[in-house]
Amino acid sequence: MAQDEKKVSFRQRWNEARPTKKIVFWISVAVSILTMIVGFNWGGWVTSSKAQQMAEEAVVERLALICVDQFKQDPDTAEKLIEFVETRRYEQDDYVRDQGWATMFGDEEPDRNVADACAKMIALIDQ
Repeated sequence: MAQDEKKVSFRQRWNEARPTKKIVFWISVAVSILTMIVGFNWGGWVTSSKAQQMAEEAVVERLALICVDQFKQDPDTAEKLIEFVETRRYEQDDYVRDQGWATMFGDEEPDRNVADACAKMIALIDQ
């Protein structure tokens, strides 16, 4: 009797399957969550706040390079580098701001973040 029963293939079972609305809903939810996990972890997706932060960091880095270039163009670069090195580590960004290297064209005051990044780059020049 068991031999008389025909073996049902996967394709036939698939064609005969009729999922309920509940099952379709939960599968959709699971696929959506899985897509977000993959996208944010490995797909390079970022939130708008993270994108804003990354953009600001990129701008600061570019402006810090300009700051370092202004430092190098200073007529008293050698003397000011010695003063910079003798300055305490936590005051070096203040030194950069006081020298005006972190003040960009069109700005009235130096940017604190640019001064900090610039001070770190100048410290690497000394090494």
